[in-house]
Amino acid sequence: METEIDKRSGFCFGVRNAVEIAEKALLKGERIYSLGAIVHNDIEVARLNALGLVHIDYAQLSRLRDCKVLIRAHGEPPETYAIAKRNNITIIDATCPIVKKLQSRIRETWVRARENNEQIVIFGKPDHAEVIGLLGQTDNQGILITEPKDIENIDFSKPMHLFSQTTMNVADFRMITNLLKSRYVSNGIADAEGMVQLNNTICRQVSNREPHLKAFANKHDVIIFVSGKESSNGRMLYSICKSVNPDSYFVTAPEEIETSWFYNKKSAGICGATSTPKWLIEKVYKHVSKIKSIFHQPPVNSISESPEKT
Repeated sequence: METEIDKRSGFCFGVRNAVEIAEKALLKGERIYSLGAIVHNDIEVARLNALGLVHIDYAQLSRLRDCKVLIRAHGEPPETYAIAKRNNITIIDATCPIVKKLQSRIRETWVRARENNEQIVIFGKPDHAEVIGLLGQTDNQGILITEPKDIENIDFSKPMHLFSQTTMNVADFRMITNLLKSRYVSNGIADAEGMVQLNNTICRQVSNREPHLKAFANKHDVIIFVSGKESSNGRMLYSICKSVNPDSYFVTAPEEIETSWFYNKKSAGICGATSTPKWLIEKVYKHVSKIKSIFHQPPVNSISESPEKT
């Protein structure tokens, strides 16, 4: 059975940068705290914890003093930096540069929007770490929308500046954008284009994986998608694989793979989320490669008979 790794799968730049920053600090023997899981992959988190990275939450952050805390790729709201300053905490900032730039854009837009009676709308997932950081740039006065029903929270008599969490689905963002414009029109405002200041802030490194992954999933008989269960990006990319290839399976580790998935399959593709480490994808690849082809085997109960000699 032919087995192939999707070369574009694995850490995106932001996550890889955060992990490398953490490893560099840990190898110096320093005690480093990570505010939240550094990446949405339990196996990678466990590996870094073994190196000495200590995972903390916001309540623990408030109690810490005179130490070093790593800000993960998702970024943080301004309040986190204010707490660190009060508690003499040294911040190791591993915020993804793309997220950092988006935070600045939202903050600058928010300052102008308040003066012009406009609103900030963010398309994203509730309670997602990146979204918490983005809303923090608006003093938590931005409006979060995740699905169509959430647009009821928007004032359609006022203009809006629309942004997106960097890892959202492009097609979903397009759908929400069209829905917002249609709502302005139905409210009697003809210039819907002018009322929605569109900022397509979905990360290109993430969005460009979608068409590539569709082609990859269509190329193979069976797809093994490797991701942490908590990864929003992982769930989204897996759904893309599944839509193209029904024989797509979501696993967090090699031990979850079932041999029966490969019955009568001639090729298998191994891929993963932007939060999945390459070493784990390669481990899954080696596991799948060891599974011998079982197609064209005779039924278990078959008996080979030969004519009796007389």
